[in-house]
Amino acid sequence: MTDARPRRGRPRDAEVDRRILAAARETITAHGYAGLSVDAVAERAGVAKTTLYRRWPSKARLVADLVSGMQDEVGLTETGDVVADLTRLTAGIAGSLTAAGAPLVADLTAAMAHDPDFGATMRERWAQWRRAAVDLLGRAAERGVLSPGLDPEVTVDQLAGPLYYRLLFTGDPLTAKYAASLVEAALGAHLRRPEGPTSHDR
Repeated sequence: MTDARPRRGRPRDAEVDRRILAAARETITAHGYAGLSVDAVAERAGVAKTTLYRRWPSKARLVADLVSGMQDEVGLTETGDVVADLTRLTAGIAGSLTAAGAPLVADLTAAMAHDPDFGATMRERWAQWRRAAVDLLGRAAERGVLSPGLDPEVTVDQLAGPLYYRLLFTGDPLTAKYAASLVEAALGAHLRRPEGPTSHDR
């Protein structure tokens, strides 16, 4: 059956979105969250302010989408090997934080505390990512790869928290080796193999 309902507006131009987000990334890297203005982003992207506002009604929403896009570059791939999957994810977050740099991460963290809209949006996005990682651990426990005593939410926090601690407080490097050691420490005591593992878990 043909949908006869009228279509509203034109589809968004992906190339315009890409230019705006790229311009926002360059601007916030150079000037921080407080120094980012919609005017500057629109000018750098070569678009009208109205074009930007149609896509992102506020600076907070624009930056939240930008940060979410950077998180998506890391990604969470489930292969059935929970150690490898979490090690890859943790190393990816470490690399993303290193690329962003401590000043920008600290600036965004402060902005979450002082800008209610930005803070609420970022916590919502972070909760979605955290839930995906928690569910991955839960499925591994259901398959018998992890002991039922493991708390998935605490484990995810144990992986993410030290990365921010190193970046913002100690200044120690966020290496792939360090990411692997975090996963080993968090999962080591809980790893087990059920009798007759399936090929999915090998």
